[in-house]
Amino acid sequence: MTLDSPSRWWRVFALAVVVVAAAHFADEAVWRAVRDPRVNERDWGRFLRSAGYFPLWIALAVALWLHDRPGRGWGWRGGLLFLAPAAGGIAAELLKLLVRRLRPDETTFGYLFRSFSQDPFSTRGLGLPSSHVLVAFGGATALARLFPKAWAVGYILAAGCALTRVLTTQHYLSDVVAAAALGWLIGDPLSRWMLGRRGRAREHTLART
Repeated sequence: MTLDSPSRWWRVFALAVVVVAAAHFADEAVWRAVRDPRVNERDWGRFLRSAGYFPLWIALAVALWLHDRPGRGWGWRGGLLFLAPAAGGIAAELLKLLVRRLRPDETTFGYLFRSFSQDPFSTRGLGLPSSHVLVAFGGATALARLFPKAWAVGYILAAGCALTRVLTTQHYLSDVVAAAALGWLIGDPLSRWMLGRRGRAREHTLART
C-alpha cells in the first residue's frame, strides 16, 4: 500500500488510530496471557529482537551502499536503508518524551506516567512507543519498497521483534502496535520520496546523454 494522494494518507492514518485504540483495549488481556520472560535467552528470541537493533540496519545499509556505489552513483538505496530506521528511532525517542508512559509493571496492570518535572530529557523506563519496534518497521518498510518481491521478509522480522518485546513484558501490546504503525507511516513516505528523487535524477541523466 502506498500513499498516492492526501485522501489515502488520511485513510491510512485513521486506520492506524483505530488499530492503536483497539490495541489499548486488549492490553490487559495480552499482558496477563502472553508472557515468556526468558525469550531473550533463546536464539530465536535474540534473533528476532535484533530486527530492532539500529546498528544492524547500519551494517545492511553500508553493505547495500558498497554494492550499488560503483555503478549507481552515490548509492541511494543504502541511504534509504539507513534513514528509514534512523528516522523511526528518533521519532520513538521524541514521542516517549512527550507521552511519558512507563513500561509495564510485571505484577500490576495499569498505565503510569512520569511527570515532566522528573527526568524531563531521559527516556529510560518509558515505553510508548517501542523504540525497537519503530526501528524495525521503519527498516522493514524501506526493504519492502527496495525489494518488492521479498516484502514479507522484513515485516515478518519486525513483527517478531514486536512479539519479543511483549513476551518479556517490556512493552504493552499498544506500545508495539503504535510503533509498527508509526514505522510504516514514516518509512513509506520517505521511501517514496527517495524513489521519486532517484527517478527524476535518472530522467535528467538520460536527457543529457
